[in-house]
Parts: sequence; structure tokens; C-alpha cells
Amino acid sequence: MPHRLIYFAIALIAFPLVGIAQGTGWSYYGQDAGGRRYTALQQINAGNVSRLKLAWTYRTGELATYAGTNALEKACFETTPILIGRSLYFSTASDRVISVDAATGQQHWVYDPKVDLNGDYSEFSSRGVAAWPAKRTSDTRSGSAVVGPDRNAGRDSLRLFIGTIDGRLIALDAHTGHPLTAFGDNGTINLRAGVGKDIQETSPPAVIGDLVIVGSAIGDNQRFDEAPGVIRAYSVHTGQLIWAWDPIPRDPADSAYATWIGPKAHRTGAANAWSILSTDAARDLVFVPTSCPSPDYYGGERLGSNLHANSLVALRASTGKLVWSFQVVHHDLWDFDIAAQPVLIDFPIGSGTVPAVVIGTKMGFIYVLDRETGKPLLPVEERPVPASTLPGEQAWPTQPFPVKPAPLGLQSVTVADAWGPTPEDLADAKRRIAQLRFEGPFTPPGFQGTIMAPGNVGGIHWGGMCYDPVAGILYTNVNRLAAVIRMMPREQVDSLRKENPESLRGEIGWQRGTPYIMKRDYLVKRNDQGVVTFLQTKPPWGTLVAIDLRSGAKKWEVPLGYMLDPAKYPESREWGSLNFGGAIVTGGHLIFVAASMDSHFRAFDSRTGKVLWEYALPASGQATPMSYELDGRQYVVIAAGGHGKLGTKQGDYLMAFALPAP
Repeated sequence: MPHRLIYFAIALIAFPLVGIAQGTGWSYYGQDAGGRRYTALQQINAGNVSRLKLAWTYRTGELATYAGTNALEKACFETTPILIGRSLYFSTASDRVISVDAATGQQHWVYDPKVDLNGDYSEFSSRGVAAWPAKRTSDTRSGSAVVGPDRNAGRDSLRLFIGTIDGRLIALDAHTGHPLTAFGDNGTINLRAGVGKDIQETSPPAVIGDLVIVGSAIGDNQRFDEAPGVIRAYSVHTGQLIWAWDPIPRDPADSAYATWIGPKAHRTGAANAWSILSTDAARDLVFVPTSCPSPDYYGGERLGSNLHANSLVALRASTGKLVWSFQVVHHDLWDFDIAAQPVLIDFPIGSGTVPAVVIGTKMGFIYVLDRETGKPLLPVEERPVPASTLPGEQAWPTQPFPVKPAPLGLQSVTVADAWGPTPEDLADAKRRIAQLRFEGPFTPPGFQGTIMAPGNVGGIHWGGMCYDPVAGILYTNVNRLAAVIRMMPREQVDSLRKENPESLRGEIGWQRGTPYIMKRDYLVKRNDQGVVTFLQTKPPWGTLVAIDLRSGAKKWEVPLGYMLDPAKYPESREWGSLNFGGAIVTGGHLIFVAASMDSHFRAFDSRTGKVLWEYALPASGQATPMSYELDGRQYVVIAAGGHGKLGTKQGDYLMAFALPAP
């Protein structure tokens, strides 16, 4: 048996699936290492969910920490807690790590890494932490096998890992919340050292065997030679770097090197993995969803298809060696990162199953691939797409379209798709759309201004997907939002500042090192505070979708949430909402999801899409919930803290729901 297989066979014996029992605990961000976001629990079910009540609330005090800083307008409470033993562990937008009792919400400890809240970050967010379990103990209170901490905080203690917005990887003792001093430099690794000052972490690391693996978040639209999006694996014990893999090939001997064309192409940065990595310990694989190379909207300095950017990449977890790569966008010009965690499933074929990985994309495309080879299990076609009109740019002539499932979300925008609640609003929407170019989902950016449909936060976003392995159904929430991209020659910037200052207000990508700057907006209407009130395309604007993966057919699709006041617009409940945060599915035929701008937490019947329960949260829930059973009682937990940039109501709540106690 090869050395790496011996290593991981030992790892599987020593470190079995964490939590109470497979499918009923929640010891990873996505419930399991493959991100299915499924629990077999059915104490709470479609027949009794209407009786669901608030069980406990924990207040993080996070908003008070933002006073007098830049963080408030950028803070997003996006965390999903994990359950280890009887404790929940989670992070806040400022990267504080907190442990609370899973039955009562009582605080155990808080660790504060002291992130500079005046730092220049796109947003303050942290989606959670990861755990490395060392041994199993018996919890006599629940009668279940669970992972327990070693109070001596030695080499084999239960440890937590968090990546911070200021580019650190920190290891903590799960019992005390204290840094583990044997890891890195007194518990910390500086992820920016030797890579770049722009490295940030917003998603929890992946843990497999004795390795903790991290990607990075990079502000990738400001210059062409951004920091490299290197994937790195460290020893969970010492913090020693075990391997590193760069999505952009720098070695001419690499077979992907020739797909980056131009004298500066191999100095391109990003192509990083800022979303959640998935792992398969039995196959010694880590699945890495990569992003667009820098800058997002101009590729003249990096012509070619740009492998392995915008790809799902399978790496050998023990060595970091490439196993296979599947590219979802060739030569990305649209910021079409793979934002959703890859979902590992057993794909039904005939009377059996094949180990598979499912990719959901911002384009609203879903790809189902063989987990071991990367080959599509459902058909994918290369189809012609529009050419670029921008001097210096060469858009790739084709893109990979899945034949089934059919694309989700907004795939076309014409004047006939314009919408507004008043005649004046409708006329404004028609005027905007008529001025812009749209020739399909891959219309390249240009001087005229182009519509991206779906937009860069449209389709399937970082909230991801969930999968019911019993029913064979994939569920996901979708944004139906179009972006507007306009390129401007760099030499015109000074004159634009003098003649038309408005043209440089809003979201600007400076794209230094290229001939152009980029301005990005959306087909939306904002109020006086800049908050989006409605979209200028026909509703629904956000939906929840069920897809039968065996056939690839859509089973149902329903609106998710609302944006306009139902008292004034009764139909608004059918119009859906922009949404950020994901859904989970349970054995009780339920889907739990918040995410929408109306601050409600909802339960849908997974068989029909009917809303069975909703609860008005004290702040908006831009996060993915989780569920677990403790002492014979099932809980569902959601973080309710809002989203500064989205403009939803902010707060500092972690809330647990359960059926009334007997």
C-alpha cells in the first residue's frame, strides 16, 4: 500500500466522522466533510414544524465592538456553528471565536484575535471554524459517542482552526479557547508572509487527516498582478507547511502553462479559493473551487483559457498533487468564481451509485462530475458565445453549458423584462436596459456597457446547495440579479473626474496594469440610503429550487422571501428577495432557510416547496442554519446579524429553535 494510503487509512481509523452519529450531528460547516447540509433527524418534521419555538438566544455583543470603526457598514454575520460534544463553536464578523452550551446557549468562552476594525477590507465576514478531533469519548448524558476535549491541551487535544480577515490561521484549544502555543508562532501562522498583504480568510479551513488546508480571499479587481491564490496545507499539530499548490501554472513544464498567453500572463494573481473546500478522506482528495484570475473583467494580459482558474480542482490531500481539474468558465471576464461549496454525493445510476461531486455556479449552472476522474456524469456541451469588442481582449469562443439540469436564475434580459412598481419606475428600467448590450450569459464587457445575467452575485452564490440522499433531490436558493459592467479607458480618468464626476462614483475596479478601469452596478433601484429596494427586472428576484438529480429535472421552484412591504404591495410575497446564506434539508421533509432581506427564518416542505413555518428574526439571517440532537431534543440554529453592504437589519444573535419541551 502506498505511503499516502497508509497515512489516510490510519487517519480514518483514528479520526472517524465527528459528532453524535453520521447524519445527525453537525461537526463541519456543511454538516459533513462533503457539504451535503443534510441531517437525518426527523423529530421536527412537516407535521409538527408549525409548533417550533425559540429555545434560547445568545448575544455576541458584536455590534458594540464596531463602535467608532469602519466595520459596521461592512459587517456580515455569516457563520454556521459546528457541534462537538455538547458545545457549539462559531465565529463572528470580527473573527472572535465563541463556545456556547448547545442545550442552553450559555457561554463557555470567547477568544478575540484583535482584528483591526479600521482595516481596508471589502467586508468583515467569517463563515465559521473547523475542528480537528483526536479521540472519542462516551458522553453518558446522551448515551452517544462524541468527540471530547483533552483538558490538558496536549498534542492530541481537540482543537479549532479559524482563518482571519487579516490573513492569520489560528489554532485554539476547544476546551479553553486559548491558542495552542505549539502550533506555528504561539498558535498563529501568518498566511501573508511570502505571499502578499492582500490575503484574507472568510471561510473555515478544511481538515483532513492530520492536515488543515486553507485557500484565501483576495480583492481581485484592483490590479492584474494580485497576490497568488495558493492553496496550502499545514500540520494540525505544529503548523508546519506540508505542501502548497498554485492554481496559476508558473512552470513551463506544467501542461496548463500554455493556456496562459502573453508576456505578463504568468504574473497574474488570484484564481484563489475563497469558498468552502470539501474533502474525501477515503480517497485522499480535497476539492478546491477556484475563482477568476485578476483582474475580474479584463483578460488582455492573460489570454487563453486560463486553466486552472474558475475550476473545480481535485488535489491529492496528502501531497497537494493535481489529480484532475474541470473548468466551468474559460478565460473568465465576469467574476464568475465558484462561490458554492462542492457537494459530495453518491449519484444514482441504474441500480447503483457512482461517487460524484456537484458544482453549483454563479451562472446558475449545475455540473455533476465523477468524483475520481472529473468526467461529467450528466451531459455538458461547449457552445459558442459572443466575441469581445474591447481592444486587446480575446474572449474564449465557447463555454461549457450543462445540458441538464437546466440553468437556474436569470438567463436573459431584454426591454420586455423591465419592471417597476410605478409607471415612472418601469420607464426608468426600460431606459436603462435599452442602453446596454446583452447577447447571452457570457456577453463580454465593453465601452457601451453590458448586462451580466446572471450577475456576479446571481445564480448559486456562497450559500451553496443541500442534498437529501434518501430522496435524491438537490436543493438550492438562487438570486435572479443582473449586473451592469462598463469599461473605461484609463487615459480618460482625469477628464472624467473633471467633466462627469458621477461616472466614477460607485463601485470601481481600478485594474492597475491594464488599459482599462471598470465600473460595476446592478439593475436595481435604491433608496436614499443606498439600500436596494427592488430589482428592475421582472420577479421573482430570489427563489428556492428542488432538482431531481437522477433525471436532471426541476421538481419545483418557489419564491424565497420578499423585499417590498406586503402591506403596500400584497403581491410582494410572490416576488422573492435577494438572498445570501444557504439552506439545509432534514429527514423530516423540511428545508430550513433564512437568507432573504425580509429577516424571516422559514421552513419549507421539501416535497412541495410549501412554506410551513416562518419566524421574524430580530436581525436578518444572512447565514446558513444547522441542526442537531442533544438529550433527545432536536434543535435548529441560525445566526441573525444582518449584512452591512446589503443593508439588511444588523444584530448579534445566535438563535436556537426546538419543539416545546415535554
